[in-house]
Amino acid sequence: MAQQEDLLKKIIAHAKEYGFVFQSSEIYDGLSAVYDYAQNGTELKKNIRDYWWKAMVQMHENIVGIDSAIFMHPTVWKASGHVDAFADPMIDNKDSKKRYRADVLVEDFLAKIEAKINKEVTKAAKRFGDSFDEKQFKETNPRVLANVEKMDGIKNRLYPAMDNNNMAAIKELIEDLGIACPMSGSRNWTDVRQFNLMFSTQMGAMAEGASEIFLRPETAQGIFVNYLNVQKTGRMKIPFGIAQTGKAFRNEIVARQFIFRMREFEQMEMQFFVRPGEEMKWYEYWKEQRIKWHTSLGIPAEKFRFHDHEKLAHYANAAADIEFEFPMGFKELEGIHSRTDFDLNAHEKYSGKKLRYHDPETNKSYVPYVVETSIGLDRMFLAIMSNAYTEEELEGGNSRIVMKLPPVLAPYKVAVFPLTKKDGLPEKAREIMDSLKMDYMCFYEEKDAIGKRYRRHDAIGTPYCVTVDHQTLEDNTVTIRERDSMQQERVKIEEVSGIIAKRLKG
Repeated sequence: MAQQEDLLKKIIAHAKEYGFVFQSSEIYDGLSAVYDYAQNGTELKKNIRDYWWKAMVQMHENIVGIDSAIFMHPTVWKASGHVDAFADPMIDNKDSKKRYRADVLVEDFLAKIEAKINKEVTKAAKRFGDSFDEKQFKETNPRVLANVEKMDGIKNRLYPAMDNNNMAAIKELIEDLGIACPMSGSRNWTDVRQFNLMFSTQMGAMAEGASEIFLRPETAQGIFVNYLNVQKTGRMKIPFGIAQTGKAFRNEIVARQFIFRMREFEQMEMQFFVRPGEEMKWYEYWKEQRIKWHTSLGIPAEKFRFHDHEKLAHYANAAADIEFEFPMGFKELEGIHSRTDFDLNAHEKYSGKKLRYHDPETNKSYVPYVVETSIGLDRMFLAIMSNAYTEEELEGGNSRIVMKLPPVLAPYKVAVFPLTKKDGLPEKAREIMDSLKMDYMCFYEEKDAIGKRYRRHDAIGTPYCVTVDHQTLEDNTVTIRERDSMQQERVKIEEVSGIIAKRLKG
């Protein structure tokens, strides 16, 4: 665990030092859980967004994109359930003065029991070798069975208490389990109380006549209220999807772990409208498609896992998370949810407008069911950074930090260096730079020794460095150096663009 925390600290330091992420308002000592993307971070974030958009919209003829406003009519959030039900149970430790989500404290306790079960399974697998039957072991081992029973008992108390907003029952569970504050080790807790996560503000010229509106806590509702407009103007036939990326805002009780949980963040969501009764087929389809997208980036498959929800949100009939192994362990990266017809039905009821689809194939009108894929762009950014950050020992006792970013996502695709600042080398390097920058983000640099320049671009993840030397002036060849292998080869100038293009296609 300490090693993982150490890795997160290194990534945070690296993100600042190399222009990926800065603390917001840092000269004023920052603002808690709000971050700014720096020059390299902005490019990386844009490339992740573009890669998602290409997979969702460009590659699917039946999915289109929209960009809805952050401010929406207040009744939207009444219909969606956010006004009445978008709250987390909050608890404070009186000794450490730290605030926690009460349900997360219990879920962390459950995760520790689950870790014990996994430890028993791993030990038994080593002991029995190839003859080990994991299913049979889990169904017969007394220690595993006792822990499973303990977990079921906790869940049977937590989930009904959450559903019924029974704050006293959640506190009683925390006390019965002897859960202590991770900071102070104390069990001196306040009562549990509800905390609504929506930010509100006033809209109107004068405060007295202004109406309260909210900063959207999710982008999905912007899709739902525009569903009929898009369907009609785009002449969309079911099944079809609407994709959107954009900012959302949540006044999180506990915002921590760098950009993993922020108060202002960006989502990439797609709502897929289907016939009632066909939602489970599409739910499975999108689970498969989304995991393929993640692994297409070259991240090892074992870094991901599916977690099926036992406790479903009020709008869902099936839900799963794609979890990624962050430095702080496996955590939610993306959600795939079968939202039924909850949202469109609710907006029909509250708006008084019909949101039905007339199906030409069945000649029936109905409210479509929806399958959602929702991924946090900032979390994806952290996942990419976590996977890419590599410390390497080199020959001769040297070392380097290299960001092994998927080339398609790297902020810069190529850096162009003149070996020296004289003898016409900068002019030739500029000429090469000008020929490449229409197609690729390029970086020109002539300061410091060539080795230092290579190290700087290793640290921001640039896949290729092109060096112009005296031989270039004689035969129009350059040295191209590949980031991960550090291999260098001599190539003709006109071959450089093709080499980069080939690498970007993966």
